[in-house]
Amino acid sequence: MSEHFPPRTSIKRWLVTTNHKDVGILYLVTAFFFLIFGGVLALLFRVQLWSPGGTLLSNSGFNQAVSIHGLVMVFWFLSPVATGFANYLVPLQIGAKDLAFPRLNALSYWFYLFSGVLLAISFFQGGSFEGGWTMYAPLNVPMYTPAVQATTGGTAAIVALLLFVTSITVGTVNFLTTMHRSRAEGLGLWNVPLFSWSWLLTVWMMLFAFAALLAALLLLVSDKILLTQYFVTDQGSSLLWAHLFWFFGHPEVYIVFFPALGIMFETFQTFTGRRIVGRKWVIIAMVLVAVQSFLVWMHHMFLTTINLEIKTLFMATTIGISLPFDLMVFSLIYTMVKGRVRFTTPFLFSLGALVLFILGGITGVFLGAVVLDYEFRGTYWVVAHFHYVMVSGVTALVGGVYYWWPKMTGKMYDELLGKVNFAVYFVGFNLLYFPMFLAWETPRRVFHYADGMQIYHQMATVGAFVLGSSFLIMFYTLGKSLVSGPDAPDNPWEFSRTAEWAIPSPPPLENWPGRPSYASGRLEFVDDTPATDGGATTDGGAMATADAGAALERDHGHDHATAEEHVDHASIWPFGIGLGLFITLLGASGMTGTVAALVESLDPEYFESAGLTANVSYLYSGITVVGVATLGYTLFEFGRERFTAPTMAIAERWPFENVANTKLGVWFFLASDVVVFGAFIGAYVFMRIYAGWGSWDPVPPFTQLGLLNTYILLTSSFTVILALVMAERKNKTGLLATLGTTVLLGLTFMGVKAYEWSYEFSHGIFWFTDLHYSMYFVTTGLHGLHVLLGLFVAVFMIYRVISIDAYLEDSRPVEFFGLYWHFVDIVWVFLFPLFYLM
Repeated sequence: MSEHFPPRTSIKRWLVTTNHKDVGILYLVTAFFFLIFGGVLALLFRVQLWSPGGTLLSNSGFNQAVSIHGLVMVFWFLSPVATGFANYLVPLQIGAKDLAFPRLNALSYWFYLFSGVLLAISFFQGGSFEGGWTMYAPLNVPMYTPAVQATTGGTAAIVALLLFVTSITVGTVNFLTTMHRSRAEGLGLWNVPLFSWSWLLTVWMMLFAFAALLAALLLLVSDKILLTQYFVTDQGSSLLWAHLFWFFGHPEVYIVFFPALGIMFETFQTFTGRRIVGRKWVIIAMVLVAVQSFLVWMHHMFLTTINLEIKTLFMATTIGISLPFDLMVFSLIYTMVKGRVRFTTPFLFSLGALVLFILGGITGVFLGAVVLDYEFRGTYWVVAHFHYVMVSGVTALVGGVYYWWPKMTGKMYDELLGKVNFAVYFVGFNLLYFPMFLAWETPRRVFHYADGMQIYHQMATVGAFVLGSSFLIMFYTLGKSLVSGPDAPDNPWEFSRTAEWAIPSPPPLENWPGRPSYASGRLEFVDDTPATDGGATTDGGAMATADAGAALERDHGHDHATAEEHVDHASIWPFGIGLGLFITLLGASGMTGTVAALVESLDPEYFESAGLTANVSYLYSGITVVGVATLGYTLFEFGRERFTAPTMAIAERWPFENVANTKLGVWFFLASDVVVFGAFIGAYVFMRIYAGWGSWDPVPPFTQLGLLNTYILLTSSFTVILALVMAERKNKTGLLATLGTTVLLGLTFMGVKAYEWSYEFSHGIFWFTDLHYSMYFVTTGLHGLHVLLGLFVAVFMIYRVISIDAYLEDSRPVEFFGLYWHFVDIVWVFLFPLFYLM
């Protein structure tokens, strides 16, 4: 489609583009829109805090503003703005033509955008979520919160976050595959630029951390919509949420800060004219932090009933994780000492970020000590420390905007305005957040405080408006540059050292004039013959696997493609899938009343005792039906579309030299899904131990049915293996027979499960009456959903075999589907003894 690719001035271009640079710009623009959204909410509650017990907002309005401000800034601004930089720059820095799966890249953006739209709509659905950005149980469920929390809007906000996490998962798989399989010849991992290194570690953390959050959100959504019992009981539900959330939440701090750190490394090198001191040790330190980030989550739980020995262990790991950061800070300082500093706007923002982060880190060490945490927890000391760390990352990200602005736009900005921007920003930052340390005795998320704290809160409110005005200066500076700024040279910075500066500003659609190579020890562009010019692969055919509405794109692996093949940069179907899933989830957010009506018909006594309100919503039911239909159609067309994605015949691929792109993508996706199911199973084990293991009996009345289903799924794995053999032998009849048998076995499994559930319902065993039952129905239901999605893919593959003889020339899509199906079967092998035998 590249010859018909719309120009940037066309709206159609931005709806259909799959090019990594366009998607990067979409991420950046959208993220700064959400910065304004979250900033306005912050200004509202800062005005409320001008005096104790302010009245600008109602109690509920204040709680909504604080909660959604936190959610927007952490999720819809900080991570996506870094994703925007990574989309634009990482392929350029590593010598790739695009990401491995361009359509998935566009899909991740549309999921992100529509998730934010759904969050904004939640304010108009009776009020948005107001339980704090950490969504602590039991404040995250209607039973323990004010009436507004029972609104559709409170549910829609959580569903929006669920869609956002889906976006992150799709993007993470894409980046990991690209960075491990598409580095330019001679570019080993040790020599990858530091911004790309920081992003590689970020997406590795994202892969596992966001999977834990996805599991927690699925459990919470089941409570809110299906009325299950995960977080409404007093049987350890608050501890369960804290474990799941903070297993995500602490790595998230580094997920947010690492890209900012990468920008600091790049700008310090460029504007000191000196390579980062101790570069290899800096990389090792980042790797250590990424690993350790999953070993410190319980320091957020020092005030819980966890025993002192475990708290002491996590205090030690918390202090330990600060040590690699010390190395990185000293590396930046010594780089300045050894080099000759040029105080440009990007460098000022990066230096400011370093200063602010040091203060944030030191104050965080206080919170890492159990005794001090008892005093500071839940106060404005935590608020101040948190913002000094997180918003110091924003400081570096703003520096990144100025640093790469000439590359992205081909225009230079006004340096004087940029420095004014920094001065106003730095003053506003400290005027806003430093007084919070002095007002530390103020309880967080409360607008009533002691009179003696008023002066500090007033200083902070003034600082909030000063900080906000600095972004207006930034938008003016960049807008003026775009309209009337001088043209930028290809490389405006004398000592920049990464590959993006070796090509025109802005870069051409295909990035490179030839094949980038570092084989000689420096960047060169090789003019290969057509048989080895990087080639292109046909990105069409059947889905390799599918989950959460996303299908990994095909990589047929023709490493030596013909010169006639072209690379596509446009597809409307990612936008369509995003729209379909958005409509579906919007409808689902209003289905609680309908489920309550079902509960009333099944168990009137429970309905009365729980104080539920039945309210069948035909509007939301209709929206859901429209959404499911749209999603089904667009996924089908996505799978049918012939899309040619760029690939590299010659590339550095350690440690995955012999694994095709799509296969590696499936592996990464399944690794994420392992964490999701691990969290579900872990929640079951945790809550059962908390309740007393022997107090719960198996829910299913027929162990034999579970055993039968185990045999059925294991047999279906065998038929999938036979399907691969038939495809390799180019036996169309055999392929259809084995895939058809797999579908029949999957349907039999679902039929047995449906009979089992209907029997349980007829004997008064429901998903909503007891935590024990909720865990059984939700966990096996999630597995059943995976089986159902696998069946859809298998049926689609059968359609492709019948219609175009697919998979007979290239059998690998059958293998990739098999990986997913085997995973689903293995999960059942764990679920069967847990729920049927123990």
